[in-house]
Amino acid sequence: MSTSTAPIRFTATLRRPAEPKVATWTFLVLPQAASAKLPARGMTTVEGTFAGQPFQATLEPDGVGSHWLKVEKALRTAAGVAAGDQVELVIAPVAEEPEPVVPPDIRKALTAAPEAKAVWSSLTPVARRDWIHWITSGKKAETRVKRVATACDMLASGKRRACCFDRSGMYSKGNMGAPVAAE
Repeated sequence: MSTSTAPIRFTATLRRPAEPKVATWTFLVLPQAASAKLPARGMTTVEGTFAGQPFQATLEPDGVGSHWLKVEKALRTAAGVAAGDQVELVIAPVAEEPEPVVPPDIRKALTAAPEAKAVWSSLTPVARRDWIHWITSGKKAETRVKRVATACDMLASGKRRACCFDRSGMYSKGNMGAPVAAE
């Protein structure tokens, strides 16, 4: 895999997800050649233009060696595009990863566990994003509750990396992957 700091230019088809049926967002899958120029097969934050509109977003791995982009309604509306349209993008990895949004349940648990919060505070934004992803990727609510508690215990004991999960989605049966497109 080669990485580049030069802008990556490509065109992709904007799709509507099959689930949930009431989704207001759309998505696109990066062409393999464009994805190969990114620095990692896992989540990668990029900035650039989407049909001429500036944006910043974190690309998700599609589970087969590429990435996909969730396009919120506001960006799609500003760009004047709709599902089914071919969209031109110019992207580049951000110079510095942004801080992830910490869900309220995780924030509350960390506040209640000072040792865990101390380790959490010393982590990089990418490491915090990995922990958040691991915690929130469970399919059942009870799994998430267990993972919040487990994460706090592991952090409090000094563990700096989330459990063993495949950041690219290529080797696991997890929920990483592009959404299924509606017909």
